[in-house]
Amino acid sequence: MTLTLDPVSKAPAPLWTLRPEQPSDADAIAALVARAFGPGRYVKAVERLREGAAPDLEVSQAALLGADLIGSVRLWPIRVGETRSLLLGPIAVDDVARRRGLGAALVRAAVSAARAGGWPSILLVGDAHFFGPLGFSTALARDIRLPGPVDPNRVMALRLADGASLRGEARRAA
Repeated sequence: MTLTLDPVSKAPAPLWTLRPEQPSDADAIAALVARAFGPGRYVKAVERLREGAAPDLEVSQAALLGADLIGSVRLWPIRVGETRSLLLGPIAVDDVARRRGLGAALVRAAVSAARAGGWPSILLVGDAHFFGPLGFSTALARDIRLPGPVDPNRVMALRLADGASLRGEARRAA
């Protein structure tokens, strides 16, 4: 795959298309995530929240370059205390589109879809330098407990609804 350059600015032209994830994307997303993270992803604490669950396809997003899937962000229904929430991750972008804004575009689209869908909050474990400018905060997540060890400086949350509780144990949605 190659990215086309904008003829005026000579910068890479964002030719991708974003859309909600579809069931038919599952194999391509699995392959993309495997390339991006390898088998070590299964030992992460947040994986306990995803095991046996399915991503919410109304908010999870896929990026396509032509017919090729080049990016994905998945969100999973969870509970934080007694409040429903979403867990963001993994987010994966193919090498062909890295450092071109696609990851941030995927997250923004997912946040917008979650807000439109009435979700009160989103939780993630990630890099504050990437997710902070997108509205996520470690301060909002300080009262959330995850299953297993995790660096508290990487636990972040975004409140989408006024008064949404971000306190308690994070667990799989029932």
